Amino acid sequence: MYYYQHLRDIREDNDMSQREVAEVLGITSQQYQLYESGKREMPMHHFITLADHYGVSLDYLAGRERYSGKIKLDE
Repeated sequence: MYYYQHLRDIREDNDMSQREVAEVLGITSQQYQLYESGKREMPMHHFITLADHYGVSLDYLAGRERYSGKIKLDE
């Protein structure tokens, strides 16, 4: 699976729209749509911002890990 497919999956898992993710990144929703569709490469600083926002590792966001690294505090 390509990283841009993970961008969509994690966005949907967090019940966010492309517009909302674009706001987090400080870009237009059209620009983000190009990243998520794989039509344009996303810069590393956006990966870092999204990994921090979603609370996952860069490896997970890039599709290199199956486990998100999220810690459940209520267990």
